Amino acid sequence: MPIICAHSGALEGSSTTRPDRRERAITQESRGQRTHNLHHITASLLYITLNMDSRKIIDILRGTIDPNLRQQAEEELTQMKKIIGFTPALLQVVMMGELDMPVRQAGVIYLKNMVAQYWKDAEYEGGEPIPFHIHEQDRAMIRDAIVDAVVHAPDLVRVQLAVCTYQMVKHDFPGRWTTIVDKISIYLQNPDTMLWNGSLLCLYQLVKNFEYKKKEDRGPLHEAMRMLLPMCYERMVHLLPDPSEHSTLLQKLVLKIFYALTQYHLPLELLSREHFTEWMEVIRQVADRPVPDQTLQVDEEERPDLPWWKIKKWALHILARLFERYGCPSTVSKEYKQFAMWFIKTFTQGILQVLMKILDLYRNKIYISPRVLQQTLHYLEQGVGQSIAWKLLKPHMLSVVQDVLFPLMCYSDSDQELWNSDPYEYVRVKFDIYEDLVSPVTAAQALLISTVRKRKEMLEKTMIFLMQVLTTPNVDPRHKDGVMHMIGTMGSVLLKKKIYKDQMETMIAQYVFPEFQSPFGFMRARACWILQNFDEIKFKSEQNIMAAMNCIQNSLLNDHDLPVKVEAAMALSAFLASQNKAEKIVEPNIRPIVQELLKVIKETENDDLTNVMCKIVTTYTDQLTPIAVEMCTQLAATFQQVVDAEDGADEKAITAMGLLSTIETLINCMEENPKIMEQIEPITLQVVGLILTKNVMEFYEEALALIYSLTSTRISPDLWKCFEMMYQMFRNDGFDYFTEMMPALHNYVTVDPDAFLSNEAHLLAVCEMCKTILTQDCSEDDECHAAKLLEVVVLQCQGRINQCLGSIIQLVVERLLREVKTTELRTMLLQVVIATLYTAPDPLLQVLESTTLPNTTTTLTSHFIKQWIHDTDCFLGLHDRKICVLGMCTLLQLGPDRLGVLQECHKEILPAMLLLFQGLKRAYAAKASEEDDDDDDDDDDDEDIEHEVLESDEDELDDNGDDYLEKLEDKVNKASAASQFTIDTCIQDDDDDDDEDDDEEGLDEEMDETALESFTTPLDKDDCEIDEYWVFKEVMQSLESNAPAWYQALTGSLSAEQLKSMQEVATLADQRHAAAQSKKIQQSGGYNFQQTAVPSSFNFGGSFGS
Repeated sequence: MPIICAHSGALEGSSTTRPDRRERAITQESRGQRTHNLHHITASLLYITLNMDSRKIIDILRGTIDPNLRQQAEEELTQMKKIIGFTPALLQVVMMGELDMPVRQAGVIYLKNMVAQYWKDAEYEGGEPIPFHIHEQDRAMIRDAIVDAVVHAPDLVRVQLAVCTYQMVKHDFPGRWTTIVDKISIYLQNPDTMLWNGSLLCLYQLVKNFEYKKKEDRGPLHEAMRMLLPMCYERMVHLLPDPSEHSTLLQKLVLKIFYALTQYHLPLELLSREHFTEWMEVIRQVADRPVPDQTLQVDEEERPDLPWWKIKKWALHILARLFERYGCPSTVSKEYKQFAMWFIKTFTQGILQVLMKILDLYRNKIYISPRVLQQTLHYLEQGVGQSIAWKLLKPHMLSVVQDVLFPLMCYSDSDQELWNSDPYEYVRVKFDIYEDLVSPVTAAQALLISTVRKRKEMLEKTMIFLMQVLTTPNVDPRHKDGVMHMIGTMGSVLLKKKIYKDQMETMIAQYVFPEFQSPFGFMRARACWILQNFDEIKFKSEQNIMAAMNCIQNSLLNDHDLPVKVEAAMALSAFLASQNKAEKIVEPNIRPIVQELLKVIKETENDDLTNVMCKIVTTYTDQLTPIAVEMCTQLAATFQQVVDAEDGADEKAITAMGLLSTIETLINCMEENPKIMEQIEPITLQVVGLILTKNVMEFYEEALALIYSLTSTRISPDLWKCFEMMYQMFRNDGFDYFTEMMPALHNYVTVDPDAFLSNEAHLLAVCEMCKTILTQDCSEDDECHAAKLLEVVVLQCQGRINQCLGSIIQLVVERLLREVKTTELRTMLLQVVIATLYTAPDPLLQVLESTTLPNTTTTLTSHFIKQWIHDTDCFLGLHDRKICVLGMCTLLQLGPDRLGVLQECHKEILPAMLLLFQGLKRAYAAKASEEDDDDDDDDDDDEDIEHEVLESDEDELDDNGDDYLEKLEDKVNKASAASQFTIDTCIQDDDDDDDEDDDEEGLDEEMDETALESFTTPLDKDDCEIDEYWVFKEVMQSLESNAPAWYQALTGSLSAEQLKSMQEVATLADQRHAAAQSKKIQQSGGYNFQQTAVPSSFNFGGSFGS
């Protein structure tokens, strides 16, 4: 029985063109080479038959496709997979040509899963069992045979083997597997084109592995492509004259390799200008050549999948990507600046000729596939902003608008068919964000808006054309739809253009309102859509805004066409967000609107509509309170329906997330109404329970957000059961969701600490989760959250968790002694220790004193205090600095008698604290500034966009790009030359050091300094009576009276500047104390006007603060 066999067709295939005598000789040689390759695979796998019975593997694989034997067969495979020799034997079976294809497919899928799961060397720590991975002996044999197997396998098997190749390259190239390059090279040099598909597919897997890697990590690929890229070009040139399907598929694969190679980094070291020009000519030819006539015999829906249209799509995809990323001089990075100048001057005319030819075919009703049309329009959108391209496009652009964009944006036959046959699918397609990425209609919208915004006269010419169509007697309703589609698309530009914005209200009243009575559903939907796009219009007539809102409400409540209802809901949301008067107009109908919207959401499962519901809930909270429970019930039922559906998993997931978000919004709006919350809570917990108990991981984040919302003000017994479910979820498979669990866990600790501590299991569960995060291989961000949660527990439960303090301290100290890469984690861990020092110094010091640094006799006490003082500048924000100051005050109180290490570093303590107080001053100022900020958004509606329009010889600039900055610098310098003042400008990198103090910048920085501050503790409450300034002053005064030697040691080495800072801290302490006392008096109902005078300075030669 042969070990491996290829199809006879693969063995006997030949070049697609008639070979000359020399080529026939080479072909004979290649056939011999192929036979040699098969024998090579046979020889390399021969030993397997000694250890592994191939017939047994075949029988087991056959069992996997029999429902009655499947379970037993899978169990046998699980037992066999760990035997050395099994994986190569499986490949051997997969390549047996005489086997039934279902058996070979079952084998190759199992092989693919084996490679995906067990190819990589298993990671494990000492003392643990070594996890299974494929033995290196087997991997070496697979590496040696896989390229040959991919080349000779039938298509159904080849596609799975290609996935294996990808995984193998990912883990083994270049270290263990440089020979893949040689194998691919050998096959590509063979004149037999039947061998090229598999070798090109292997090369594609190689390139795909490096597609998204940084430039500095692509070295091994570039070394391989020095040899293989010229071969690909030669094969492409050889194949171009051959229009057969086989040849076209090979050409497409070459182009996919080129795209993956150049998508994110253009390897200029591989592509000289000469070679790049050669490739561009090949790509241009592919984009330009006609598609065979026989393709017209294929049904139009199936034509885009034909190889002749697919290769055109890839050619245009490459051209558009090269132009967008490397060919626009005004927007590329400095690295590609010179290349972009050369590219746009060298290739623009030739490429645009091809693209205009494609558009001309479309204009003349000759079929063009949607993706080819979309990529063509995408290229033109980029070209509009570049002067060289625009000069070539300008004479033709109005024709493109009239004859290409306008027909594309009109309601089509396919739209009509889908509307009538499946309105639900019509809605799904129209709101599908993935569809937008590849839709020629979306590309037409983008090109239109880019053209009228950037180029002079194009808006006026376009509007003249559209109004001519609109005012034509007996205009075709579909043409009217196209006009409104284009006008709505340009809405943002029209409303900023003085000549048009005052006319828009009249246009809507005259042309849009009547369409709400149209007999055509698509025109009623378009009327709703165009109102969405003009939602920011300033209505001068009260009658017109009333008419708009009535039309929208009527369409949502009474129209019989589902797409109209959906568009009406979207328009309603837009008007509620932009028109102040809309809220009162809609209010009388809000309950039927919500009920209808819930019905439409259930029918369509549309994600955008859930956002509409969120907007309505937040706008009409009071009005919706009576039906809040009904709303929650319907949303929960719709969620259940969506989750149970099996088709369209990705789209359903987005919709389900929207439903959960709407429930969350409803909870947040109703949280101040306890009676409603008591009824909403069990409904919501059913949803949460469904997600957590069934391990629906894709909705974990939303479920945890719901738990957070439910626990924000009160925690019921059922919510404590939910806490137990969360803990079980964490233990089972929620390990990666700890940061998402954190807000809810924070609530469980802080909202009802008595209930939290009433059951010791609650505290143990939190500590266990934090321990898992801090001892397993987690990200440092996760570890920061775990440390923060421990700090919250220590401060919130002060004096009530002594039984756990030792374990908490030990856990944190052990983590500090291992490698810590970020200052954020180190300071967060230190903060837990500091919080323990502040709340329970004795247990902490017992642990620190009894623990030494590894391989030393130094106690952790000394190490911890020195590290803390050294890292003072790493404590940011309000809370972190406050606890740091309070902890240092505890240090000062303990003194050198209790902590001998303080004798060594006493001179550094007060300077460190002064640094903290300086940061606190900025942080408090930032907080006050943030609270007083009125968020007044300037109305930019009156801003004209003339400054955005480009002259014909101007390029569009990237506001963040080098070109923009250089031109801005040049303008400033020219202006300064005419000024009596000297202005110096220069472009600096963002990471340049700037030592100048900038108060506003400092405030902005303080606002965002620590994301974990949102997890508050008792120290962060507004009514907290512990003020770090006052505590510091009292401690210093106490030391001055009771420990003068220690006080003198602390203050004796301070500089004059530092003494001045101490005075300011003391002054601020009294001011803050006086303000706190006044606030207390106010809150108690009176105010004491006999306020104690606050001293403005202190004499440190005397006593502190007196």
